[in-house]
Amino acid sequence: MGHTAPEHPGGAGNSPCPYGSNRRPCYGTGAVLKKIVHALLALIVGISGVLTLAVVCSTAAEAQVVFPPPGSKVNTGPAMGENNNGGDNLPDIGSPASTTITTSDEYRLGAQIMRSLREQKAIMEDPEVTEYLQTLGQRLAAQAPDTNQHFTFFPVNEGTINAFALPGGFIGVNYGTVLASRNESELAGVIGHEVAHVTQRHMARTFHAQSSQGIAQTAAILAAVLIGAMIGGGDAMEGAIAIAQGAAAQQQVNFTRANEYEADRVGIGFVAGAGFDPNGMATFFEAMSRHDGLAGQYVPEMIQSHPVNSNRIAEARGRAAQYDHPRTNPDSATYECIRERLRVLTMPKDPGVAERYAQDTKNFKGTLGQRYGYALALMQAGKNQDAAKILSDLVNEHENLTLLHSALAQAEVDGGLENDGIATFAKANALFPRNVPLTVRYAQALMKAGRPKEAHTLLLDLFNNETPTPDQIQLTALAASAAGDTGDAYYYMSEYHLATGDLQLALQQLQLALAAPNLTSVQRQRFQARQDEIRDFLVSNRIRKVSAQQGGR
Repeated sequence: MGHTAPEHPGGAGNSPCPYGSNRRPCYGTGAVLKKIVHALLALIVGISGVLTLAVVCSTAAEAQVVFPPPGSKVNTGPAMGENNNGGDNLPDIGSPASTTITTSDEYRLGAQIMRSLREQKAIMEDPEVTEYLQTLGQRLAAQAPDTNQHFTFFPVNEGTINAFALPGGFIGVNYGTVLASRNESELAGVIGHEVAHVTQRHMARTFHAQSSQGIAQTAAILAAVLIGAMIGGGDAMEGAIAIAQGAAAQQQVNFTRANEYEADRVGIGFVAGAGFDPNGMATFFEAMSRHDGLAGQYVPEMIQSHPVNSNRIAEARGRAAQYDHPRTNPDSATYECIRERLRVLTMPKDPGVAERYAQDTKNFKGTLGQRYGYALALMQAGKNQDAAKILSDLVNEHENLTLLHSALAQAEVDGGLENDGIATFAKANALFPRNVPLTVRYAQALMKAGRPKEAHTLLLDLFNNETPTPDQIQLTALAASAAGDTGDAYYYMSEYHLATGDLQLALQQLQLALAAPNLTSVQRQRFQARQDEIRDFLVSNRIRKVSAQQGGR
């Protein structure tokens, strides 16, 4: 079918800039993504200053069409995501005369940037970390009065301290930010600030005030800077960033000072409402300002021109004092584990990592996080049976933590105790049905054990109820293929291409699905309906584009 399995289905991958327990943020090659994101967001504001680049890159937007966002009638398919309801009339994103950006417009722009980030492996594809950030982020977003906003929280594979809000409710958090936070309330403060940027629609307000370009051209410029900077390097990178920063300079600021202070004030309310210490934002500000070279670079990169100063810290503390909060606010056990998980996953694979954990816990039992991190380090070193002993004790002590059950089962499977590992997965799945990380790991273990049909059934049950990531859709396609269900395998690969923005490839996979042997009538109807849906969307998209071009003459 012309596809391959992800290189690291569950791992974060090796970072070029590992972040140790006592290390400051690192700025080697990791600084590239920081500059790129800053440039991307600068372009959103200073877009009118780069018309020449828009002409050069206009074909980039045409090559990747963003399928309708959540809220439209077009859905993600019967077996792969949520059914969405809304109007048929999709917003015109190509007209230069359009100066108002709708929520659907924002989603499309954000989705296109996300796809570019994913293509460059900038997004950390780790189910456990993603679930934690999504859970924490939704807990904060639930405090907002507008419950219709769709949020997607994702980890970024960078050790620098950074977080950013993209249009459409996409919020990225560098793994370095999680490691730099000293408690969960500080991390909540960072994410709460970004949630506030979205709920207050600062991006849309900036567009309305300053943009004279259509969103399609804007997305083309963003994609061009992202791809050119990450692939071209050297002069190409510096040139792209210089254009973006020059455009931003013409508009004087990326986000106004008022927007930043508003995001602080609103974000602190979200933090307090979610049950965290509202002082977390101010203490994180203070910690960042104390780092040499970090003053003025607090996340997100958008506010680099507005340094964290004593006034901002004082206002954050004053706002926090208006809220009642517990005198003691212990971190969640999951936060503790996720920090250590990130620490291990982003370090070079070296047996010395496990030895350091062993030394740290030599004279005492160790914290939950340290013991979990030690077990993960042992697994990376190939000492799975030793890891399983630690994880078995942790599961008995903390039965409600799904990531412990999953790690134990993985250690057993990889340690040669395949039947024990599958049994551990089955027991955990009964306790925590449709938990995304657990189910994904369970399916991977079943496929490894030569039981792809069970894996396929498990994934279908999960993703009929939860929205999958592109990697998870691809895993479902691989399970279907291994189980001998050729039609479904092609169908899920079409969904994968839809999720990554390539509608033409999605149509090709659907054509192959319809030509597969032994289809049931239900499968044939489903595949045909999806094919018609995509074709109708492409036709309507071309009509809108022609109308916009004619109207702009």
